Amino acid sequence: MSTAITPVTWPHVFSPGEAGAPVLLMLHGTGGNEHEIPSLAVELHSGAGVLAPRGQVQENGMLRWFRRHGEGVFDVDDVIARATELAAFLNAAREHYNLGNRPVVAVGFSNGANIALATAMLQPQTLDRVIAFSGMYPFADRESPADLAGSRLLILNGEADPMAPPASVSTLIAALHQNGADVEQVLRPGGHGIAHTDLEAAKEWLAKVLAA
Repeated sequence: MSTAITPVTWPHVFSPGEAGAPVLLMLHGTGGNEHEIPSLAVELHSGAGVLAPRGQVQENGMLRWFRRHGEGVFDVDDVIARATELAAFLNAAREHYNLGNRPVVAVGFSNGANIALATAMLQPQTLDRVIAFSGMYPFADRESPADLAGSRLLILNGEADPMAPPASVSTLIAALHQNGADVEQVLRPGGHGIAHTDLEAAKEWLAKVLAA
């Protein structure tokens, strides 16, 4: 892992968007990349800036955000290390791109949702707004002790998603509530993915959070 994390050394896509608009930290899922995920940002906020870094782990040629031992079995030590790196990248990008006080909202899908959640739960001073599509609890049987008062998160899942099991999602929601976060959950029929109804709910939630 790199000890000098900067926007110069970490492959990413950046688009400034409109002045004063939020910046969406777009985090791709397994097998995706930093060039594909930004198209989702337009669905959520047409004027937003986009910051889309590349996952730094490869699994069978596919990009990911952290290592795992098997499907749904995360290497929690690596989750924590990679979340810390992502927070460092975000802090460096804020300075590098002169983002000032523009709000930053992480938008992640699947593995990208999991690293967004891990980062927000470990580093709420850096990231405190998250839209998580098809994510789950990222820390296995470990607790996340950070004080999340002031954090706001939207958790969107399919009710029959084998890749983000309902039990893990329930653990996630309980942990977020227990640590003081403002959490909204959207459940829909179906499995892994992003449905049109998810996008509509996320767009409404984002508008509400930005107006607060």
